[in-house]
Amino acid sequence: MNILVAHNFYKLAGGEDLCVASEIALLRAHGHQVESYCLSNDSVDGMRRLQLAGRTIWSLQAAAEIRRVIRAHRAEIVHFHNTFPLISPAAYYAAHAEAVPVVQTLHNFRLVCVNAVLLRDGRPCEDCLGKAIPWRGVVHSCYRGSRAASATVAGMLMAHRLLGTWRHAVDVYVAPSEFGRRKLIEGGLPAARIAVKPNFAYPAPGVGEGEGGYALYVGRLSEEKGVHTLLAAWEGLRNVVPLKIAGDGPLAGAVREAVARNPAIEWLHGVPHAEVYGLMGQAALLVLPSQCYEGALPRVVIEAFAKGTPVVAPRHGAMADIIDGGNGLCFAAGDARDLAAKVQRLCADASLLMRMRRAARRTFDRNFTADANHDALMEIYRRAAEVHARGDLKTGAEVVA
Repeated sequence: MNILVAHNFYKLAGGEDLCVASEIALLRAHGHQVESYCLSNDSVDGMRRLQLAGRTIWSLQAAAEIRRVIRAHRAEIVHFHNTFPLISPAAYYAAHAEAVPVVQTLHNFRLVCVNAVLLRDGRPCEDCLGKAIPWRGVVHSCYRGSRAASATVAGMLMAHRLLGTWRHAVDVYVAPSEFGRRKLIEGGLPAARIAVKPNFAYPAPGVGEGEGGYALYVGRLSEEKGVHTLLAAWEGLRNVVPLKIAGDGPLAGAVREAVARNPAIEWLHGVPHAEVYGLMGQAALLVLPSQCYEGALPRVVIEAFAKGTPVVAPRHGAMADIIDGGNGLCFAAGDARDLAAKVQRLCADASLLMRMRRAARRTFDRNFTADANHDALMEIYRRAAEVHARGDLKTGAEVVA
């Protein structure tokens, strides 16, 4: 099958970018011809504000390039991941103009929330969910702490709601979790067009030994990921279990300060992703303290399960759907004391940890293998082709090639 994958890379690579790379590798390993159309947010720095706002809402440049790549590659389907901000929803119409079905994986809540994570002031927020005009997201400067930037995102959401883009220009949406699907439906996306396909680990790593005696955090160092909660929890755990932190981000300074005053915390700044699996396999447990819901079950949780490593995560969002007390424990989101108590409970019971290691790997084998993921993708592509063949694209503007 000839597949075009389109993705707008972030400035700081994260789990979403890794998911895209893994999916491309998986498709190619199964004999599909995959072409990629990728842009990077590194180029945003040189743009004027109005120029960026225009491209965010409707990028004629990306639309023309998508049409050119479809023709050159003879793509049978276009699979979008992140289109924000440089590709824009105009690319959906470009694909339809070439008579090619459109699939859009939603790794976050970008189409129903100005800041894409349903979070404000460190707590889950659904004030704009399902609203035709997400004005609260602008008033509260939810995107990058800027009303101007938030207004641009809100304008994009409103314009494409009016055009009917979200209801008619995408043949199938992919939500990586049942929780994410429910929230997208509440946000106004058509339920009949949303399929659930979880993330996966490819190639699957072997099970680790779990003999390192430490807890591990892997991810972006930012507010929505619960880094402040993590550091506060370890104020009371410094004599119980060491913590290794692998990642970077805007809260790097707070992590650096915590390392200076707490000898139990080690910051593995700049550790290559290739080494993360080894760290994960030796860790006693993985800690995921996210303040936000996490629209997808985070890739790092799936990787931990693949290594047989139990997970301690908040009792909300996608995490609460899969962490069941057998493969890990849930704590009250934002509650550093509860997080510390859960970590201490696990580290004090070696037999419980061993049972959880086996259960974590079983969870991976049941839900997150590459072969099952490929089968699910093929079914999604078949479904998208059927929807596209019915000619449900009813609205939109002409795309200039």
